[in-house]
Amino acid sequence: MAFRKLVFGLAAALTTCLGLSLPSSAQIEGTINTASARQFRVALPNFEGYSPEAQALADQIVSIMRNDLQSTGLFDLLPPESFIQKDLSVLVQPRFADWRIIQTEALGIGEVEIMPDGKMRVAFRLWDPATESEKMLSGQRGRQYVTTQENIRRVAHVLADDIYSSLTGDAGYFDTRIVFIAESGPKTDRRKRLAIMDQDGANAEHLTDGRYTVLTPRFSPSQQTITYMTYERGRPQVYLFDIETGRSESLGRFEGMTFAPRFSPDGGAVIMSQATNGNSDIYVMDLVSRQKTRLTDHPAIDTSPSMSPTGREIVFTSDRGGSPQLYVMNRDGSPRVCPNGNRDTACRITGFSDGGYYSTPVWSPRGDLIAFTKQAGGRFHIGVIQPDGRGERLLSEAYLDEGPAWSPNGRVIIFFREARPGAGPKLYTVDLTGRNLRQVQTPGDASDPAWSPPLR
Repeated sequence: MAFRKLVFGLAAALTTCLGLSLPSSAQIEGTINTASARQFRVALPNFEGYSPEAQALADQIVSIMRNDLQSTGLFDLLPPESFIQKDLSVLVQPRFADWRIIQTEALGIGEVEIMPDGKMRVAFRLWDPATESEKMLSGQRGRQYVTTQENIRRVAHVLADDIYSSLTGDAGYFDTRIVFIAESGPKTDRRKRLAIMDQDGANAEHLTDGRYTVLTPRFSPSQQTITYMTYERGRPQVYLFDIETGRSESLGRFEGMTFAPRFSPDGGAVIMSQATNGNSDIYVMDLVSRQKTRLTDHPAIDTSPSMSPTGREIVFTSDRGGSPQLYVMNRDGSPRVCPNGNRDTACRITGFSDGGYYSTPVWSPRGDLIAFTKQAGGRFHIGVIQPDGRGERLLSEAYLDEGPAWSPNGRVIIFFREARPGAGPKLYTVDLTGRNLRQVQTPGDASDPAWSPPLR
């Protein structure tokens, strides 16, 4: 499978961070908060290629980098026609005054060379014209990668991550993958296959053949493994899929149906719902011992669990209050103080003011927010709320918005949307400001997306 070769071949082939000796002192930094974010003025001139073949690769790298940065809404990429200095080299300091005139906050300079063995060498430096110095967030003065040409997209994503992290102070998320359900066929006979692609929609491919319906894929936060639900044995069961080997396995034979699986933060367990005799409760299974522990025991429907980054708390959907709402509990079942001041083993955090139905909660990897789907007034929304029930904000609205999942840095949410009745589902991303809503291109209809951890 080409995907496995690309992802896992790079680790051995990529040579990083050959320091380029020049002084560095200041770091360009910015902040992103949950309400607003300013744009950083970035100049990204075309990289220099040492041959026509190398120039073609250089142009492709810069194009991918620009697309990555523009997709965030955080960067104002200055037009090339505004550049004063043209003679740029990674080996020479730029004329900083020329870049300050056009108010450049960060200047990226790169070069590409084809080595005698056919591999490409990519060198890159990021400069701060204001301080006339360079320094990436990692503290390194420059980057140099030597790898095969098939890894060109990954190199571009890694360099875009360098710019993102150096300017915002947050980890980048461009060198990642998206797993999703690729849908095709008529509504009455829908074919749903497990699929995967780069975070920008490139290199999409199917992981299952479509003989059995699959749903709700979720990445392990610690490795390239997916958990998902399948009807392979005639009823919903939870499976694991190893991307490197292409092998899938059942978590075990359970009484009743199992569904809505997610990994624990350390990747060592899967939390899920199990329905027996019409009642659904939440369970967690250790992936080494395959021991299963029941976490809720209530006559209501408890489903869609998601663990906090610490693994000590769980958010889930329950109708124990009369309608689907979000509840937070301690993993060990101990009582906690609820928003209403009472102590309970599970605290309701939604639906107190304007009502509405809440579902598909997922805890941010930063731990500060929980994303959810909300249905109210005949419309669907993707929103976020603090774990104590404060600060609810709706980030999207449509005929049908559903299934949020977080980027690894907790700054962007991906979900799927049906824009109107009968329309096929499409993937979208939205940032925490709610202003940067973008469609993610897929070969066909797509639903149930989930983000991988960084590939390196």
